[in-house]
This record gives sequence, C-alpha cells and structure tokens, in this order.
Amino acid sequence: MNDKLIQTLKAVGKATEVFTSPDGTEVLLLPYGGRVLGLFSPGSSENFYWTNPALDSESAARAYYACDDWHNSGGDRTWLAPEVDVFLPDYPRLDKYFQPRQLDPGDYQVQRRDGRPWLVNRLTLTLSRSGKEVMLEMAKSVAPAANPLRHERGWDWAGLEYAGYTQFNSLALLGSPAEARVGLWNLIQMPHQGELLVPTFSRSQPRLIMGAIPEEDLLVGDRLIRYKMRQTGEHKISLRAVGATGRVAYLYERGRKWSLIVRNFVVNPSGEYIDVPWNDPEHLGYSTQACNVNSRLGQFSELEYHIPAIGRGTGLARCDDSSQVWAFRGAKERIVSVARCLVSSEV
Repeated sequence: MNDKLIQTLKAVGKATEVFTSPDGTEVLLLPYGGRVLGLFSPGSSENFYWTNPALDSESAARAYYACDDWHNSGGDRTWLAPEVDVFLPDYPRLDKYFQPRQLDPGDYQVQRRDGRPWLVNRLTLTLSRSGKEVMLEMAKSVAPAANPLRHERGWDWAGLEYAGYTQFNSLALLGSPAEARVGLWNLIQMPHQGELLVPTFSRSQPRLIMGAIPEEDLLVGDRLIRYKMRQTGEHKISLRAVGATGRVAYLYERGRKWSLIVRNFVVNPSGEYIDVPWNDPEHLGYSTQACNVNSRLGQFSELEYHIPAIGRGTGLARCDDSSQVWAFRGAKERIVSVARCLVSSEV
C-alpha cells in the first residue's frame, strides 16, 4: 500500500478506506469522487492504476482540490450514460463538455454493510436532450476476487504478483419521470502508452467517437482488437454489445516490469445500452469503450464498460452489477502468457 498517498489525502481533508482481501490484495477507496483509487498486490506500494500527479505532494493536492476544474483523482470511477445527456449540456452542440459536480465528485457517504464499506451518492441530474430531471442513488463496494488462474496446473507463480477485487454497483431511480433513461458506466484509468486487448466473438469494427487514431495503432482481427494507446490529444472508440465478450485487458511496461489489468464484466445484448456516438444519437447498443488521454487532463488510458439502462422502456427502476478486476505484474514473457490464457491466444 502507498502510505504516502494516504497521508497526502488525509492532510488535504480527503479520507480514505482500505479494503484487504484474504490473499493480501489491498484496495484503496477514496469516497471523494467514489473512486477505487488504488490496487496493490501483497506487500507492494506500486499502484496498478493511474493517479493524478497532483496527489504526489500535499501542497499540489491542496491547490488542485481548491481549483474549479474537474477533480479527477484517478483510479476506477463510475459515471452515468448517455454521455450526450449527462456531459454535453448544450447538445447537439459539442463545444462544451462538463462533468456535473453532483455526479463527480458527488457527495458519496460511507456506509457499512456486511462488514465492508459502501460508497453511496444521491443526486439530481438534468438530461440535456429532454430537459427532464432525474433523482438517483448510486452505490458501489468491493469484495475479494481470487486469482482466476489459481487452479490451473503448470503455472509457476514465483516472481509474479497478483491483485484483484470484485466491484459491486447499483443504480436506482428515486421518483424520477418514467420517460427518463440512465445507465451505469465504469471507467478504469491506467498508466499511458500501453496496449488495450479486446477479444470479440466475431470481427467487430470499433466506432470512433472522438479524435483520430492512426491505422497502425488500431488493429482489428477476427477475434481480437489491439489498440496502442500512445497518441497525444483525446481519442475514444466504442464497441457493439453483440460482439463483446465481457473481458478487456490492458498491457503496459513500467520500470522493466510488465503489468496486465483485466476487467471481467457481463455483457447482455438483450439489455438496453443507451450510450451513443455523438453524431449518431439513435444508434444504441454500444457496451465497451476505450479512451486515450494525453492532454491538459493528464496522461492516462481508460478501459470502460456500460451496464444496460433503467427507466423508460426497460421496465426497470433499479439495476445491480458486479465485475472483477484481475491485475498481474512480472517479466514480459510471463505476463504475455497470462494474457494468452485470460484474453486471447492471439496476444
């Protein structure tokens, strides 16, 4: 665990919670923003996730949290879809992108349920296209996620680090109008300049949402998409639910060691995925996304997935979701072997 990070946050009035799994995995929770801010293998102080460099010192963190900008601490956060209704207040105009402060950082309160902390945020949003107000409750918590390869024979774990957790999310409409629809959206921020690995059931062409990605950085195969996230600027792709397997990985190198972060989640093509391309707002059905950021917002890569919506036309006023994060660190050839087992033999 990174004690310096915890002390810096405490010094600027941002309390943290630490969840420790039976295998020694440590998960750092930051209620401010509802973040899983850190993921650490047993005995390690090296975070698998990206955190904002402003958190490297007390003075920088204090100044950052005092400014009017979006307070993006880093880590694993939960937002809401559709993006065009929640983050583009003047849609169809695209010149203003704004993170509603009642959503992020929100007003997350720590509750204790079943012996572990839950982060709970109640908020009211105005959806840009309909002008409707929605009252919502978002909640999230973490639990253990054992090494998925622990029962596989032939693996030598000497020199390989593992950390993992299960994340639970819920979203509920609180007396909101029946015509409103919203959906949960989870995003992990990871160190920049890695490679995203997306296995698919069939050949699936990503939809470009923003930016421009060179052909050599986005390779589409029959069963695997490889996206080298290394460009300057801000770029985003989105994938259809019908071809998504529910497993995405990110491979990167730091300090002569390689790391692999895998998110394992449920994709339900029968569900109502409501996040849409900005220039094609009737094209529903996108479940999985990736965003490359190397701009004034920072330098990080995002692995994102959506959860089918609740509200109008769904017959649902609440949804519950669970997903796993599995993270490994070690020599390159060992990490590539893990990726070939958990993601695709084509890695």
